[in-house]
This record gives sequence, C-alpha cells and structure tokens, in this order.
Amino acid sequence: MKHRSLIIAYILLVWFVISFVTNLIGPLMPIIIHDFHLSLGMAGFLPFSFFLAYGLISIPAGSLVEACGTRVTLLAAFTLNLLGSAAIALKPEYGFVIGGLFVIGLGMAMLQVVINPLMRTTGGEPHFAFFSVMGQLVFGFASFISPLVFERMMQRPGAAAQTLVWVAFYWVFVAMFIALVLGTSKLPLPQVELKEDEKGGGLQTYLDLLKQRDVCLFFLGIVAYVGTEQTLANWMSEFLSTYHRFSPTEEGAGAVGQFWGLMSVGCLVGLVLLKLFDARAVLAGFTVLAIACVALALFGPAGVSLMAFPMAGFFLSVMFSVVFSLGLNSVPQNHGALSGILCTGILGGAVVPLLVGTLGDQVGLRMAMTVVFATLGFILSVSVWARPLIHNETTTLKALLGLDKTRSVPRQRTE
Repeated sequence: MKHRSLIIAYILLVWFVISFVTNLIGPLMPIIIHDFHLSLGMAGFLPFSFFLAYGLISIPAGSLVEACGTRVTLLAAFTLNLLGSAAIALKPEYGFVIGGLFVIGLGMAMLQVVINPLMRTTGGEPHFAFFSVMGQLVFGFASFISPLVFERMMQRPGAAAQTLVWVAFYWVFVAMFIALVLGTSKLPLPQVELKEDEKGGGLQTYLDLLKQRDVCLFFLGIVAYVGTEQTLANWMSEFLSTYHRFSPTEEGAGAVGQFWGLMSVGCLVGLVLLKLFDARAVLAGFTVLAIACVALALFGPAGVSLMAFPMAGFFLSVMFSVVFSLGLNSVPQNHGALSGILCTGILGGAVVPLLVGTLGDQVGLRMAMTVVFATLGFILSVSVWARPLIHNETTTLKALLGLDKTRSVPRQRTE
C-alpha cells in the first residue's frame, strides 16, 4: 500500500495523543483540588465527566464510522478534542474544566473506535496483531511519560507557588489538535471496510444481547475494571499527599507515571503467561495479587504505599483484555454489537472515582478507596463463572522457546 509507513506512524501518533491527554488527569487531581478549593466529591466529577463521555459515545461512534467513513470520524473527533481543550485553556474555571473534559472524552472515545479498523486496513490483517501490540506499547509509553512531563513542568522555578500553571498543557493541546485536524484532512487515508465483527448492527441486536445474563455480567466486568484502574490512577497522588505528605508534583506524579509504566510491563508478561495458562487462571492470579497491592497501598507505611500503588498497575495490566476476550468468546455471534456494549462499560471510569470522591468527603479517602476491593472482587468472580465457547490457545514453555515443535490448539467448550 502506498504511504503505508506514513499512515502507520500517524496511527501510532494518535495512540500516543489519546494516552498522553487522558492520563494527565491523574497527576492533575491534587493540583486542581488546591487551585479550585474543591471537596473530594467535586473533584470526582473531573474523571466522571471524561469517562461518562466514553460510555455515551462508544456505540454511536461505531455507527458514524459505518455511515460516514474514517476521515469524517477522525476529523469530528479531533475537532471535539480541540473545542474541549480550548474551553479549558480560555476559561480555566471548574465548570468549564468539567465541560471541556467531557467534550475531550467524546473525541477520545471516537478515536479509539475508528483507529483499530484503520490499523487493520493499513497494516494488513496478517500483521494486525503485531501493529496492535505496537500501538499498545506506544499507548503505555505515553501513559508513563505524561505524569513525568507534568512533574518536570511543576518543578520549574516558581511554578509550585503559582495557580493554574497546568493550563499551559491545554494551550499545547489546542495547537496539537489544530495540527492533527489539518494533517488528517490532507493525509491519504485508505478506504476502510468494516468486518462483520466490527459492525454494530441494529437496535434489536443490542436489545437481544442485553437480555443475556453473561453479556450483562461481562459488561459489569469492564465497568469494574475501568473503575478500578481510574480510581487508583486518579486518587493515588491525592492519597499519598493526604496520608503520607508526599508532594503531588514530585513523588505523587512519579507514582502515577510508574503505575502506567508497570502496566505496560505487565501487558508484556501477560502475553507470555496467556500462551502458557488458561486466561481465567491468569486473570485470577493477577487479580489476587492486585488486591494484595491495593491493601498494602492503602494500609501500609509511607514507603510501602509509594511502591504498592504502582505495582497494582502491573497486576491490573491483563484484566481489560482478558475480560473483553472472555466476553467475545462466550457469545457465538454479533461480536461488533457486543464490543460496543463492552466498550460502553468504560463509563466505570466515570462512576467509581466519583463514588470514591463522594464517600471520601464522608469517611475519608482511605476508607472510600476500599471500594476498589469490591470491584476487584467482581473481576475475580469472572475467572470463576466465565464459560467461554473457545479457550485461549496454550502451549508449553519449551514450545514457546522454540525447543519443542508440539503446539496446542484452542479447546472448544463441550458442555
């Protein structure tokens, strides 16, 4: 394909932008609380507004890709991102920040819906898995450096004593999204034909799926996972500042960066383990260890807490992909519509952090964050009751290392 390398580089840039902008919210939380004099409950509306947008737009965005194509969807998404960033940059007040994050969230959700089919078409189906992993690595790298860039900015002479220093990020985002709108309008994008498992289907298809008990449970599994991830990412810096007096612009931001960095490392380890063990066993093991890390983070001494929060990210790493794949492998058809339903579960990132913030005003942030034990407990239950039609393909360690040519095949469910 002509311009293949250019378009792949563009897609990887989009993954970087999605991650960098999204994961800036976590380290910003304590600073915005201070600058706007917010209660924990009011601060909880920051991630709520962003991830609520994900929940609302995921299915309609898929319909937009089908009806209008890739370029229109990308331009609409970047325009929303531009408008949201401009609202925050021009009017850095609580209400405008909430509204701006909601609009940015709409754009980010649309980008995530369109970018995978574009990558599949550009890179070719035989190479799709490779480029998907590459995209996730770029996503993880941006997640890691976003808090570190924030930390470096806040360490400039005099920055800590000023208010609204962070608004400069959104001016940069305005310029970046203008450039992306202009670049996308000129880029020679290929025609994307959605596969059957990428198409959403009609309203009746969604209603029929939602009548199935397992579909609803897997949806709640995604809600629980994203709620857990965003609660830890968004509240850990404030927790470390409140209970252990760590600086939110230094140790707090560093912990958030390490959380996302270790999540990327965990994804690579998870890829290996999923070649050796049943996905449900991997999910169970990682979830138990994540619960242990959260317990140490919330109730351990300062040094332990500072290390345990990032380590929780390592063990959260496989949960989204395993729960999502178990959901798809448990339903024989209508995978496009099911994907839309499961992606809507990203609104867990809106609900759970807001619940934690609201409870935090009543019982303190430490006790409020114990809500995460309930969400992780539900994810652990998925490993018990999930009955996929097709199990993940596993092999032996020798075969994985190329020392044994014997390979296993995916096992069909017989009951």
